[in-house]
Amino acid sequence: MVTTYNFEGAILSASPCELGEGPSFEAATQTLWWFDILGKKLHELHLPTNKETQHDLPVMGSVLAAVDAERQLLASDKGLFLRNRATGELTLYHELEPNKPGNRSNDGRVHPSGSLWIGTMSKTGEIGAGAIYCVRKGEVVKLYDQISIPNSICFSPDGSTGYFVDTKVNRLMRVALDPATGLPVAEPQLLLDDSGRPGGIDGSICASDGSIWNARWGEGAVDHYSADGQHLSRHLLPAKRTTCPVFIGSGRLAITSSREGLDAAERAADPQAGNVFEITAPIECPTEPAYLL
Repeated sequence: MVTTYNFEGAILSASPCELGEGPSFEAATQTLWWFDILGKKLHELHLPTNKETQHDLPVMGSVLAAVDAERQLLASDKGLFLRNRATGELTLYHELEPNKPGNRSNDGRVHPSGSLWIGTMSKTGEIGAGAIYCVRKGEVVKLYDQISIPNSICFSPDGSTGYFVDTKVNRLMRVALDPATGLPVAEPQLLLDDSGRPGGIDGSICASDGSIWNARWGEGAVDHYSADGQHLSRHLLPAKRTTCPVFIGSGRLAITSSREGLDAAERAADPQAGNVFEITAPIECPTEPAYLL
């Protein structure tokens, strides 16, 4: 029996995103970052002061990772960029799919080794147009092809296991990795088959105990799974299109959401769509690793 918890959290940001995605948390500065992919904005929220800053982008950004005290790595529809923290200036680091201008980046995460896994997808939803790549010290390796909506990229704390999903298929996969590189050492295995269930498996994080916390698109929820795929609990949110959770401190999760594709009536019925929420949950996570240039 899956335990369901009603929403008793808070709204961290009521600046609604068309497609809120890619949340990351920098423990050293107590700063939460996330994107409005379609709105071409990077949001920055300093949690102790609740000060939110919105940065306009010339690209459709989706993933942000720390590099060092001066720079961040930003994934987008135009490739990977180094972002100057002080000025916001973007410098091209590596192209991803220069021959596919109709694609953009989507879900991604830095492996404990310092490598980045990043997924791509069609801007118009073309089936099988995307892929998942591993970017290690500037070298790009394609891992999986024919992906429609790459999501749930996350890693066990020791780096020996990776997870990913094509949300169109809704089958969460698990793959053995080389902890030193973040590259697969075996073929992916099925962990969870939700192909016939409502909603979509969206963004995920892996906790210190190896369990998985997943945002359920269309169901307004974050689901908690054991490392062997057992559904442990569901935490409800006040927006249907939840996209990705992120750990923001002991027992705390922030969750992004979207209002993409909702017509006027649907937006009226889902007034908090696109906001960022906080819930309390029994979770601890390692510090997010920096990307290694």
